[in-house]
Amino acid sequence: MTIYEIKNNLKQNIGKEVYIKYNLGRNKYEDYKAIIKELYDYVFIVENESGKKSFTYSDIMTHTIHIDY
Repeated sequence: MTIYEIKNNLKQNIGKEVYIKYNLGRNKYEDYKAIIKELYDYVFIVENESGKKSFTYSDIMTHTIHIDY
């Protein structure tokens, strides 16, 4: 999957609730539901009940995060 494909998938789901699994390393994961808010050139912003978080598109490519639409 390329960064272009990742951006298109995220663009189609702006404003929708998604499920994010964030790999913190050493078999530690953070799971939460969030809403995709904004897309920028190198990062995208999601918002959940604890606040806003930003991720890079390469986080998806390197499997640091996994998003279920």
